[in-house]
Formats: sequence, structure tokens, C-alpha cells
Amino acid sequence: MTHRVTITLDEETFAFLNDVASSNRSAYVNQLLKQERRNSLQAALRKANQEEAEDTNYQEELQVWESTLKDGLSDV
Repeated sequence: MTHRVTITLDEETFAFLNDVASSNRSAYVNQLLKQERRNSLQAALRKANQEEAEDTNYQEELQVWESTLKDGLSDV
């Protein structure tokens, strides 16, 4: 599904878009927005991982569960 959007660009930005987008401005803008979304998600994941690594209570809880990983299993 696609949607139509109307945006306003200044003269310089519009000229740049025309230069780099070839004949399909919509595809170019769509690609830029998808990349920005990926960047945003990656930043959120990095932040969440950093917060997890700094959470001492969580790390202690992980250590408790770590000891149960091989419960009843032999080293083969």
C-alpha cells in the first residue's frame, strides 16, 4: 500500500532532490526515510543494550540463571 504526501521544500533542497533522485523522487525519499528508520532502531537497541549492561541488579539475576543452563546436561 502506498500513500501520497505533500511536502514543502526550499529551492536549494528541491534542486538537490532533483539532482540526486533521477526520475523517481518518491523512491529516493522513501529510501532515505527507511534508512533513517533503521538508524533510529539501531540507536534504540544500542541504548537498551547499554542500559542492560549497566543494570547491576539485572546482571546479578543473569548470573543466577546462568548457573542453570547446563542443569542435568553432560559436556559432550
